[in-house]
Amino acid sequence: MFHGLFSHRRCGSDTSSVGRRPLLRAALAAILVPALCVRSRPARAGLNLLLNEFTLTRDELQAELARRFPIASRYGELASVSLHDPQLALDGSANRATLASRLVIVSPLLRPSSVGGRVAVSSGLRWDEASLAVRLQDPRAEQLRIAGVTGSDAQNLERISAAVVQEALQGYPLRTFRPEELRFGLEVRGITIGADEIKVQFE
Repeated sequence: MFHGLFSHRRCGSDTSSVGRRPLLRAALAAILVPALCVRSRPARAGLNLLLNEFTLTRDELQAELARRFPIASRYGELASVSLHDPQLALDGSANRATLASRLVIVSPLLRPSSVGGRVAVSSGLRWDEASLAVRLQDPRAEQLRIAGVTGSDAQNLERISAAVVQEALQGYPLRTFRPEELRFGLEVRGITIGADEIKVQFE
């Protein structure tokens, strides 16, 4: 009699355990799946007061650059260099931004008087408190090619163009905040570059 009673209780326990497993799996799925979905979502622009950070997406920054280009700068009376059609890329591993653009050089010393090319400039970022702007810091012309010019003429033009481009982009505002966006009196404590966004951390 006792054997049958214990056997019956074991069977009841097993059945209850088996019955609970689908419920446990469903509960775990309800918790884990939304969390995984949040991680896989693309970055969204805006202020997050819980994390004390403002996210700027690459698309938002790209659109703002497109509105403010072209930009131009001169090298004395010898040449004018202008940048067109900017394309922004973000490198989270190096914590740098890269700006590639079409290059146009105009000079009375050239025949024809203007030539084109491409340039890619990598740069760090810094916060400018006075203007509430994220600005380029120490830009470097990593790649520069000029079409239709060869030999020493190409080398000289590339050297001049690199100097002009770096000077023109030094301190260039990548994003300027409106005062109402920082209405909580937040102060910047750091800028982090990700794969597809820039995060400005506040305190």
